[in-house]
Amino acid sequence: MHFADRTDAGHRLADLLRARELDDPVVLALPRGGVPIAAPVAAALDAPLDVVVVRKLGAPSQPELAIGAIAEPDVRVLDATMVERLRLDEGALAAVEATERRELERRVHRYRQGRPLPPLTGRSVVVVDDGLATGATAVAACRAVRAGRPARLVLAVPVGAASGVRALAEEVDEVVCPVVPDAFRAVGQWYTDFAQTSDEEVLALLAAHQAETSDTDAPR
Repeated sequence: MHFADRTDAGHRLADLLRARELDDPVVLALPRGGVPIAAPVAAALDAPLDVVVVRKLGAPSQPELAIGAIAEPDVRVLDATMVERLRLDEGALAAVEATERRELERRVHRYRQGRPLPPLTGRSVVVVDDGLATGATAVAACRAVRAGRPARLVLAVPVGAASGVRALAEEVDEVVCPVVPDAFRAVGQWYTDFAQTSDEEVLALLAAHQAETSDTDAPR
């Protein structure tokens, strides 16, 4: 299975999630790429849509090599094996985290403009991203969401590496991932269009969903 783009993937996930029994659902996307996927999911579930902001921690000399991730407000997840292999001390880790923490805070402010996450306690929360590779950022996001004490936590992604799916199965109540290929190289190989999502697109999708929700809730 391939996806035309993130919106197509979101509609396919939405079809799968409609069949779940989700009580008072909330949909939280990992920006940026998770938001175009989460928008159709939230519309299908008639649920609020927001973001949970995460940042990958890259190795000091190889920024694309993930050694962990951070999530708002103060979650940090490290790949202990990778940290040991690269012989990274706490000072090196702290320097990487400080840089990414600044970008995380910028994005929290940009995307939510001071508003807190919606209430999660006792609700079904669906965390959405555009795919799973190592799963580090998704683990950080799900641990941040767990702190809000949801009744049920579901991770929904269109495609994922088998190792990433296994890692997340230990963090959430259910992983919904329709494509788990035997040969996984990168998330983008499963999309025809995998263009980068901009801040402006994220803000537009969040605003559009909020407007639709407000129109639905308005008295007739």
